[in-house]
Amino acid sequence: MIKQDIINWLPYQKPFLFVDGIDAISENGITGHYTFKDDESFYQGHFKDHPITPGVILTECMAQIGLVCLGIYLLNDELNVSSQPKIALTSHQMDFYLPVLPNEKVTVISEKEVFRFNKLKCKVKMLNEKEELVCRGMISGMIKV
Repeated sequence: MIKQDIINWLPYQKPFLFVDGIDAISENGITGHYTFKDDESFYQGHFKDHPITPGVILTECMAQIGLVCLGIYLLNDELNVSSQPKIALTSHQMDFYLPVLPNEKVTVISEKEVFRFNKLKCKVKMLNEKEELVCRGMISGMIKV
């Protein structure tokens, strides 16, 4: 499975797709990136005259790259052309350290902790362009094909 195929399998579309590309992927983890464009709708009110990316959106970006893309890769042999995988976030715990501003590119690095019975649990972190730690935590979800 090539990297663009994984992105095509994602059950998201603009404006709620937070994956620009996958840089590396294996059975043990994934690295991908996204650039938060300055015209994203959530910047209009968060915060007035000083927009920053909401933590819930950073968490979503890490889930899309670090959990869903990796899950699609791990379930490659079970994917069916006629239906999209069904995904449910089951838990997350995040710590936030730095803001992400409009037009900032972030890299998500995810390491698989556990994958069994279609439940995937990963240790994730997000770095900014200076390779500074933006946030990190654990994220889990169920993926059904």
